[in-house]
Amino acid sequence: MVPKLPPCFRLSTVLAAVLLACPGGLSAAPPRAPTAHPAAAAAAPFAYAEAEVADLQARMLAGELTSRTLTRAYLERIAALDRAGPRLRAVIELNPDALKDAAQRDQERRSGRLRGPLHGIPVLLKDNINAAPMSTTAGSLALAGFRPDDAFLVRRLREAGAVILGKANLSEWANYRGEDSTSGWSARGGQTRNPYRPGYSPCGSSSGSAVAVSANLAAVSIGTETDGSIVCPAAVNGVVGLKPTVGLVSRDGIIPISFSQDTPGPITRTVADAAAVLTAIAGRDDADPATATMPGRAVYDYTARLNPDGLRGARIGVLDSPLTQRPGIDTLMQHALDELRRAGATVVRVPALDESQWADAEQTVLRFEFKAGLERYLRRWKAPLRTLPQIIAFNTEHAAQELPLFGQELLDASAQASTLGDAGYIQARSQARRMAGEQGIDALLRAHQLDALVAPTTGIAWPITHSGGDAFPGGSYSAAAVAGYPSLSVPMGHVDGLPVGLLFMGTAWTEPRLIELGYAYEQRTMARRPPPL
Repeated sequence: MVPKLPPCFRLSTVLAAVLLACPGGLSAAPPRAPTAHPAAAAAAPFAYAEAEVADLQARMLAGELTSRTLTRAYLERIAALDRAGPRLRAVIELNPDALKDAAQRDQERRSGRLRGPLHGIPVLLKDNINAAPMSTTAGSLALAGFRPDDAFLVRRLREAGAVILGKANLSEWANYRGEDSTSGWSARGGQTRNPYRPGYSPCGSSSGSAVAVSANLAAVSIGTETDGSIVCPAAVNGVVGLKPTVGLVSRDGIIPISFSQDTPGPITRTVADAAAVLTAIAGRDDADPATATMPGRAVYDYTARLNPDGLRGARIGVLDSPLTQRPGIDTLMQHALDELRRAGATVVRVPALDESQWADAEQTVLRFEFKAGLERYLRRWKAPLRTLPQIIAFNTEHAAQELPLFGQELLDASAQASTLGDAGYIQARSQARRMAGEQGIDALLRAHQLDALVAPTTGIAWPITHSGGDAFPGGSYSAAAVAGYPSLSVPMGHVDGLPVGLLFMGTAWTEPRLIELGYAYEQRTMARRPPPL
């Protein structure tokens, strides 16, 4: 049965500017919305601009700031910039309990109970992650009003004291719907826009998560990645994106694409903040068998690896990439390599990884795993639709809202896939992981005795067009994504005012080393510049 679309409605408060129910998003308003005019809020300097988690925590510990004051400030900034002002459309829904939850964290602090470094820190979640009482829709109107219980990582965040601020917009179905999709667009949330140049792409699929953090609409956020969906938006929006090893963070309660490649991870303004968030969300979960493969302790303090001298003695492999030949990026990359050397690292040129060795196999894996994983999720969490054909039928019936810009060819192809016992699928999964991992990243690391590989994360952002899909410049992250290995994108600089990221990649479970290397590079370069909002 295909559910009917919710009626459009309008709210009159300032915060309701982000809560319009039509193609811009169905949401619930927080209690006692601020009444300052959006233009005035946008013009005033933001008191918490570029503040790191540790700084905000110190101010709360000193009694100079409360979580409720901080949460309210972010809500006001969302009202001023997300639907008013530059209309970034990074936020798809606000948590109606955000101010209440923040007040509770303040009460806990006053009574001497501190849950950890994220106590009282507002966090945005990508809208494919379950978080009550908000909807979880992956940007699709087919799931409008679907409000499942918290995902495992959301429970971890709450236990760590974080305040769930709301949900971030994304490329619909995490960019697994149509062959000519536009990054950052969803039927429910509209088009997310790059804060450095709003007519340019935010990349995807964690577009809203990256834009919100870059524009200081939240302290930190959570994205998800199957192949580039954390690190690409992080790079083009001038922030840090950490894609963990598959199995380090539970996927339970997250709308899936591929259990072989999917993982949530932090998107932040600094490596230190990424380490703090990863510490909170990593851990074993019986509901996600991938987390059983985690070696050693299930809990690790990644902030212990924030060593400004972490590059000394390291061996870094520089991938031969066509991105380094792009005007502007070539200069940034040379400066980055010079900084790595000055920091005490040995830089080794290594050949490019050949994506053709796994690209076709990866597409087979995604086609089979999307159908199986999605239908398992829809049944378990009692969604209004329970099968992929029902979602396809919904889109067809509501084509004016769902299909005005591009189609659903990927959904159609996945619906035709057989079971996970298919011999072709099993062979493709083995080939993809082997060629990207053991015979790809691992082979280069072993051959040159390297700690990590680096390359430009992707090119600069491209103009948004709603015909023919993205003018995507290419990326360096596919091998790590397909292998299930970690990658970390750190701001490297700007070309014509648009950010570029440097990608660090390693073998499985090397997040501590990548954080150490990325932090040392970040502290030497301090390349992030906030967008001119």
